[in-house]
Order: sequence, then C-alpha cells, then structure tokens
Amino acid sequence: MAVPKSPPPTRVAPDPEDPSRALPGIAMLALAIVVGVAGAFGAIAFKAILAFTYNLLFVGRFSLDFDPTAVLAPSPWGAGVILVPVLGAVVVTWITNRVAPEVRGGGIPEVINAIYYERGHIRPVVVIAKAVATAVTLGSGGSAGREGPMVQIGSAFGSMIGRVVAIPVRQRITLLGAGAAAAVAATFNAPIGGLAFALELLLVSISARTVSLVAVSSVTATYIGRLYSGQAPAFDVPRIAQFEGPLTSLYELLLCLPFGVAIGLASAFFIRSLYWTEDRFTQSFGNPYLRHMVGMLGVGVLIYAFLLTTGQYHVAGIGYPTVLGVLGGALTDPFFLLLLAAAKLLATLLTLGSGASGGVFSSSLFLGATLGAAFGQLCQLVPGLSVHPVLFAVAGMAGMVAGTSGAVITAIVMTFEQTRDYGAILPIIATVALAHMVRVRLVPRSIYTLNLARRGHSVPEGLQAAVSASQNAQAIMSRDFQLIDAAELGQWQAQYQPGEGKAHTVICRDGLVLGMARPELLYLLRDEAPDRVVNTNYFAAEPGTAWAVIMRGLRFKDTDIALVFNPRGSRRPEDLVGVITAHEIARSARENAELLD
Repeated sequence: MAVPKSPPPTRVAPDPEDPSRALPGIAMLALAIVVGVAGAFGAIAFKAILAFTYNLLFVGRFSLDFDPTAVLAPSPWGAGVILVPVLGAVVVTWITNRVAPEVRGGGIPEVINAIYYERGHIRPVVVIAKAVATAVTLGSGGSAGREGPMVQIGSAFGSMIGRVVAIPVRQRITLLGAGAAAAVAATFNAPIGGLAFALELLLVSISARTVSLVAVSSVTATYIGRLYSGQAPAFDVPRIAQFEGPLTSLYELLLCLPFGVAIGLASAFFIRSLYWTEDRFTQSFGNPYLRHMVGMLGVGVLIYAFLLTTGQYHVAGIGYPTVLGVLGGALTDPFFLLLLAAAKLLATLLTLGSGASGGVFSSSLFLGATLGAAFGQLCQLVPGLSVHPVLFAVAGMAGMVAGTSGAVITAIVMTFEQTRDYGAILPIIATVALAHMVRVRLVPRSIYTLNLARRGHSVPEGLQAAVSASQNAQAIMSRDFQLIDAAELGQWQAQYQPGEGKAHTVICRDGLVLGMARPELLYLLRDEAPDRVVNTNYFAAEPGTAWAVIMRGLRFKDTDIALVFNPRGSRRPEDLVGVITAHEIARSARENAELLD
C-alpha cells in the first residue's frame, strides 16, 4: 500500500528521561567528593557517639575516650551491668518505633531495598536515628557490628545529596554506593574494600564511570579517616612467614578444603538461626519493648558470666579485643575458642533477633577468627602435623564474611586490608570460595537478601552482568511490521484476522506516524470507530538507543510501545525501522538468560 508523501522530518522536544538531562561527569565527580567527605565525618561522628554511649552506660562518666580494640574494663556497676543492655534496649526500641523503623537490624538490607524499590530514597532522619540506635546497642553491650549502620548512614548522605541536586535515579543510586563505600573505607581504613563492597552489593550498573565515582568517594573518606585514626590496619596480625613458600605449606592449603566446608556450614547455620530467632521473638512477645528487653537481658547475663569466669566480657559489643587476642596468639585453647564462637553466636542472635540496631560483619569476623583458630589448634594435636593457627583464623574471618554476605571479592579484599598480611592470601581465597559454595548450596540467599525475600522483594545476588543493558534498540526491535494509512484503517480492520499478516501494524496520518494498532482490540472492536484501536502513546527511539534509555522512556511515557526511527527525531513512516513492544523485550530477556548463571 502506498503511503502519502511526507513533509520534512519533525523534531520533538527532548524527553525528560533523556541522558542529556543527567548531570555531567565533572559535576558528578564533585558530588562524589562531597559524599566522601560526608561519609568520613559520619564515620568519625559515629565513633564519637559510640564512645560517649559506652562511657555513659558502662562506666558512668562523660567521655569520648574509647578504643574499640582495647579490652573492656570491668564496669563499676558490678552485677548491675546485666541491666545495662536492658536499658539500651528501651532507648533503641523507642527510636525504632517512634522515629525511624528502618534503622532496626543491620542496615544493609534497607539500603538495598531503597535502591531497588524506593528509587534511591533514604529519609534524612535515618542518619541521626541509625547512628544513635546502633551506638546505644553497642555501647550498652549488645553483640553486633558497626559496618551495616555505617553503610546505611553513608548511603543516606548520598541519597540526600542526590535529592537536593535533583539528579536522575541512576545517578542518585551511584551516590548511594559512593556513600556506602566512603563509610566502609573510613570505618575500617579499607579504601579498596569500601569500593569492592559498593560494587559487589549495591550498585545496579557497574561501568568505568560508576567505578570511578565510587573510588573517588572511597579515597576521599579514607584520607580523612586516616587523619583522625591513623594509618594502622584494623587488626595487627603476626607475620605468617612460613606460608611464603608455595611448596613448604602445601598441606596447609589442602587443609583449607575441609575448613572451607566447615565455615560454609557455619555461615548457613548463622543465617538460618538469626531469622529463626527473630521469628521466635516476634511470635512470643507482642510488645516490642518487652521483646527487646528480654533479649538484651540474656545478653547481660551472658557477658557478666564471662566476666566472672574469665575476667573479660569477651562477647560484648563489637568483639574486636577478642579477635585481636586470637590473632595475637593469646587465646589458644581450642575448646575455649569453640565456646567463644558459640557464645558470640548466641549473643548476636539475642541482640539482633530481638530487635536491635547493628550489623553482622563484626560478628562474622569474630566467629571466623575463633573457629579458624580452633581448627588450627586441633590440627596441631595430630602427630607430625604442624600448622599456623593464625593462618586459619584470618582465612576463617574472610570465609565467614563471604559465606554470610555473599560478597566474595569484598571478603578477600577487606580481610587483607584489615590485617595487611599477604602470607595468608591463598588460604583466604580457597576458604572464601568453598565457604560461599557450601552456603549457597544450603541457603541460596545471603543474610542480606534473605531479609528482603522475607518481605517479598527479590534482588540480584552479588555481581550480575547487565547483559540486557548492553543491548540497544536495533538488537531488540522487530522488523516485522506494516504501515497502514489512517484513512484505510476501517477497511483493513474489517478484513483483519488474528494471527495473520505482519506482527505489528503502524498507523500513519498526514505523512507522520500516528501510533500502533492495538492487536488485542482489532478483532473485538471491528465494528467500532477505527481510532479506538490505535495507541498513539509511544516512545520514539533510534537504532543506537540503549536498553536502559528505552526502559526509562517507556516508564515515563507510561506505555509499552517504542517505535525506532532513523534518523533520530524523525516521525516519517519511511524512516521507521523497527518496533519494540513487551513481546520483543521478553524475547530479548529470554535470549539473554542463556548468558546468566
């Protein structure tokens, strides 16, 4: 059928979702630096709040002097220290009930949820609420970590800055990742670990541009953090010189096989038991105050029992003093090390399962260190078998983090950055790989994504190649279409039979593309006015338009039709080269699924 002669190409106004409306690279670089500065000072402020809380609740004085790696001195309250975690529970529950419910728990699942389901929005109040709630949890003796809260705080800074500047969602999410990387880097003095964490767990799209922005933020935060805390690694580990020769310690590397399996089993048990405990507390106690107070009362009894029997609280708070004792060789009894691991697990379950605010990273390090050292010490009981227990302690730390979080690269990098010992890198990698594989076999979701799955939210596990995003309109579109002039639409509609002819029918009027016929209505409404079967709401693309731009355009237009023109901006029928509908998108997704694991 002949199409009426068309006028010159008609140019349309740029779509609000057009990439040209995004902030240029140099401006995003400046924002990444700002986010890095905010994340660093957020980490410093959190350390100050934690110090103040600990001194007030545990010691009964006003002071900001607190070293999280130093052994906690016995509290002047004596047996009254049992009630200190209970008092903290009251404060934390009030914050999570009245101020910001999203600060309950680790924080990282909430950030992932904000990225995938909230368009990168995190409420500003989360910054203060999360810092105070977590500081009270840890300062009162609760067994948890500070990495999750710091990630949530840093990401909240990125979200706030992104909303103030009013940038597109994809750039706001990049700033969320930059804020998280900054917080992790400043907290643990681990710039590469902060970068790996954001890339592996948070960023939806990983490209040279997003990596560069997150890296700048991580470097900025690390530099500021080192000015405040110094350049020393988080854990001072004795040099493992005997593993430097690749042949002399082959048997130690082989021992990583059963050890990695054991750490994988422990990771799966940690994940399952945490959510089992949370469910039991929720079912047993309807009142959130009573629920958290009961859990923290158990923690108070546990830490006081350790004080009476060992002279140290051991499982209270972050637990770094005990980890340092393991790495320094001060704790060598394998059965006591196993007791510490069991007690730390119980304390963490009581703390987080009852409703506290805190992360699981530090608890994972504690469990990995004690289980690894115990494994090494037990191996030494075998005649003729000489191993280095600290080697397995370090590898266990990395394996436990990887097993619980699913962040394999982050676990390897951060453990190395925190210990600065390259002698254990081969056991670290071997243990991490095996631990992760075993955990995934038993518990498919990580400790973070399982939290979201229980809410009905599904997110990717770790790094996923964006194969769909790598395609453009030309690769997706269908060329199986026909052009019909609007004046002849009625006659064509009367003759239309479902399943016959071209897959798509595009309608033209006055030399321009009007829209596309609705195939589901052509037959049912054949006696109605022809205009009723034409969908004039479509997104115009060109062959090189990226997949992500097409998806944003369809969302903005609130349509499922994209018409591809060449050249860009034209609406002439002869310039129409392809059609994209939900069918083409689904077909492309099916084909790309073959490339995914």
